[in-house]
Amino acid sequence: MDNKNGISEYPNTAAIIRQLDDLIKQPIYTIKPEALTAYEQQYYEKKCAKSKAMIQEAVHVIPGGVQHNLAFNHPFPLVFTKAEGAYLYDIDGNQYYDFLQAGGPTVLGSNPIHVRSKVIELLNDCGPSTGLFHEYEYKLAKKIADHIESVEMFRMLGSGTEACMAAIRVARLATKKKHIIKMGGAYHGWSDQLAYGIRIPGSKWTQAHGVPRHMFKYTQEFYPGDLKDLERKLRFNRLRGGTAAVLIEPVGPESGTRPLEFDFNKGVEELCRKYGALLVFDEVVTAFRIGMSGAQGYFGVSPDLTVFGKVVAGGYPGAGGLGGKKQYMKYLSAGLGSGDKHKRALVGGTMAANPLSCVAGYYTLDEMERTNAVQRAGIMGDKLTSGLKALIEKHKLPFVAFNQGSICHLETVGTLHYAIDWSKPWRIPGVLKATSERKKEMEHMGAAYMAEGIVTLAGSRLYTSAAYTDEMIDDVLVRFDRVFGQVAIKA
Repeated sequence: MDNKNGISEYPNTAAIIRQLDDLIKQPIYTIKPEALTAYEQQYYEKKCAKSKAMIQEAVHVIPGGVQHNLAFNHPFPLVFTKAEGAYLYDIDGNQYYDFLQAGGPTVLGSNPIHVRSKVIELLNDCGPSTGLFHEYEYKLAKKIADHIESVEMFRMLGSGTEACMAAIRVARLATKKKHIIKMGGAYHGWSDQLAYGIRIPGSKWTQAHGVPRHMFKYTQEFYPGDLKDLERKLRFNRLRGGTAAVLIEPVGPESGTRPLEFDFNKGVEELCRKYGALLVFDEVVTAFRIGMSGAQGYFGVSPDLTVFGKVVAGGYPGAGGLGGKKQYMKYLSAGLGSGDKHKRALVGGTMAANPLSCVAGYYTLDEMERTNAVQRAGIMGDKLTSGLKALIEKHKLPFVAFNQGSICHLETVGTLHYAIDWSKPWRIPGVLKATSERKKEMEHMGAAYMAEGIVTLAGSRLYTSAAYTDEMIDDVLVRFDRVFGQVAIKA
């Protein structure tokens, strides 16, 4: 592993898929009811009283009591007031190991002083936003382009969702085609056209409540890892105007929850070239976490467009952007542009490329380079995953643990491993019932982890950062051991 690469060994995806197939055939293993009750009474009620009181007030002015989907936790969300390195602290003063990492961006760990000092300096001199050009817009774009070969130009936006929206607009302008094909189960933000086939492959529009079905007229999904299915759709679209773009998460849907074979991305690239579609890599999570050259550098692929988020602002607000080859990025030109006569994609945002985001992003990437943070985070991911596998074996549980560098997965119920087969509609109600039931138990497991001082993403994904040490991971595994010792088949 060199200092630009966060994966020491690519996982055996075929073996993992077999394990996940077996997992969803098993009865549900989850935290025992009496153990969950004990956590609720002894931890949440006694040690998280201030959080509970604040959430009880918040529900009157905030729908559901929280502003972010990831903030929900059984039996009630906790209120976090401090983040530092590998730790989080709640309003009651309880300390936690942070494996949520704000959804993935904080590869250095939370609130690193080197970045924070530069942000404070910027706030003292300039303030967070002017609406005009700032030198760090250039410096950040140059830094990203220097690391990622396919990114000849970069346009900063407000979020990964916005960047995905921009990508499909650029693709349609560049190719003069309309159809978009995405990987089933992958998440490309919550815009109308891309809220299709999310979480569960084959789910189509069923998870997109509030979006009229006609919005998906030009959106399709293909089964993850299945090049034949993708080519069938590309071939079909060629008969009705062609495909503008194929969007994929390069390690698999939901940040690799359903992992892909190593050569899969190369196969997608070849099909895109064959059928004249732009290849769009959604690297919101993987860019600067899998490696400093992105997942595309690791897999040896040259996408036409790359979606960024998370780490490009170092965990600060305004984390999003679109990068790519000049021939396509020209459709995002502002101001003087390139001088060519062409239509421009409708893209904007008052806070896009604000000085605060650009300064934070530049110095985050700079510090990651200097400290080999990607490699260090990946080593911690390996250690955590190895330890989880040993605990699974020790307790004779059907759980599945694997990682792609610092992106770690702990599947206890396999909720996202289900798929909907529309050729067998009689099975769909069973799939929906099973995923709903398993999601609830995933929340119960997540509540047990939280009570043991471990913050995860939805109880099934853990991001490691460069702030972790061997001793911290050892302590984390002791806590997981306590939880696993209280697991049994659901009655």
